[in-house]
Amino acid sequence: MAAQLFAAIDVGSFKLELGIYEITAKNGLRQIDHLRHVIALGKNTYSTGKISYELIDEMCRILEEFVKVMKSYQVSDYRAYATTAMRLAKNNQIILEQIRVRTGISVKVLSNSEQRLLTYKAIAMKESEFQKIIQKGTAIVDVSFGSMQISLFDKDSLVSTQNLPLGVMAIGTILSKIPVHSWMQRSIIEEVVNKELGTYKKMYLKDRDLKNRGIKNLIAIGELVLYLARDEVDYVASYREKNTALTAGESQGTWMGATDRVSAEDFMAYVDRLCQMSQDQIEERFGVNAGYATLLMPAAIIFRKVVEMTGAEMIWIPGIRMCDGIASEYAQSIKKLNFSHSFDDDITFAARNMAKRYRCGGSHAQCVEKLALELFDVMKKHHGLSSRERLLLQIAAILHGCGKFISTRNTGDCAYNIIMATEIIGLSHEERKLVANVVRCYGQEFDYDDDDTRVAKLTALLRMANSLDRSHKQKMENCRMAMKGGELVITTDYDGDISLEFFSFCFCEGFFEEIFGIKPVLKKKRRG
Repeated sequence: MAAQLFAAIDVGSFKLELGIYEITAKNGLRQIDHLRHVIALGKNTYSTGKISYELIDEMCRILEEFVKVMKSYQVSDYRAYATTAMRLAKNNQIILEQIRVRTGISVKVLSNSEQRLLTYKAIAMKESEFQKIIQKGTAIVDVSFGSMQISLFDKDSLVSTQNLPLGVMAIGTILSKIPVHSWMQRSIIEEVVNKELGTYKKMYLKDRDLKNRGIKNLIAIGELVLYLARDEVDYVASYREKNTALTAGESQGTWMGATDRVSAEDFMAYVDRLCQMSQDQIEERFGVNAGYATLLMPAAIIFRKVVEMTGAEMIWIPGIRMCDGIASEYAQSIKKLNFSHSFDDDITFAARNMAKRYRCGGSHAQCVEKLALELFDVMKKHHGLSSRERLLLQIAAILHGCGKFISTRNTGDCAYNIIMATEIIGLSHEERKLVANVVRCYGQEFDYDDDDTRVAKLTALLRMANSLDRSHKQKMENCRMAMKGGELVITTDYDGDISLEFFSFCFCEGFFEEIFGIKPVLKKKRRG
């Protein structure tokens, strides 16, 4: 089969990027062209809450040029995503419509969790390295223009992922409003960073033995770290040449055969050196304009503080961009790229950690999750839902009891608020809302005003699964389910009393039949 050409467009907070990729079944994904245009969308968003007409006009002109490039390559498909600046802009819907009308490009605004999953997939493209590194305690740190994300791994499992308001443009906005001398900037930046990271450490690192089983590796991503990395290679080589006399058998530097790894010690020394430079010196050193130069020091300080907080020993800079993640996801969706790492498992693991936080992840939740998925699978030909909805049902089952952490009376509404206020990596805002509505409705009167039929179907499945463990004693955990003559027959050989489960089942069966047109039947297998 001939190669497919795909275009990825990133509408970021500080730049527009276009990546052209070749996708083949044999070789997977390969970038063949990359274009970048600096445009400070985030500067408007963080200062006024809107993106100005002048910037909208400039953005549309650049995207029109991107369209010409895409046509010249004869790309067969594209994806265009916008991130933090567009997400926070009050006038984003007006902007998106102007882009569509003027350029023909449809731009989707990503939720933060969707954005992070894309960058995560871009890292996973470097599969052998990624899988090796995350076997030990690892933090992925993405410092962008609008925010930063920290994701923690332990033994190949995603422990947590959190977004922090530490984007370099946000910090730059603070500095622009405070009349300070250049020598004071580092101190002020460190105060801002320490405040946010201190809160994060108390909430998510307090139970980790950082010295013995904590964070060994730090994966640094984001455009700014690419500039830092290129300069750091030269600095580390020069520093070692001038200051180090290597003994026999000692490694030649810290870049382990490539320009993508550095020791924490060398990185710390590099940041200290950068912070001694004037803005003019930074502009000259990195070959960037004044606006961009002001962002490099905050980025370097943020990474330095994360290294201090985690005690990481090695920093890996894989050199990926947002466009790489967009292309990776697309190639995976058309089955031209496969990952051995399961991203769905990461999503469910994040949900389980959330359940643990709200004290709802016990044996009952596990039983309801198992039963809900069995119901989904046996009803596959009758509900018309996809594997993605199966994942959302699973998350709803994991979190269905989280509202009790706040109130035992208004559990549904409390659960809805908790889920909507908590990002789950890989889920869009709409998907998180669907999960929240299912959890809200499973234990109270169903809201027929919701026009998403998926909510009704998943609610019916979750209600039925929960009814089968009404006693919280897992009596029906090993029941058998089968479709027989237009009925869903659930059979158990439990020889004890199931009166409570049977009563709860009868209470749910009417709604189940209304939604699916299938009558559920609960039977107890006779013995002897």
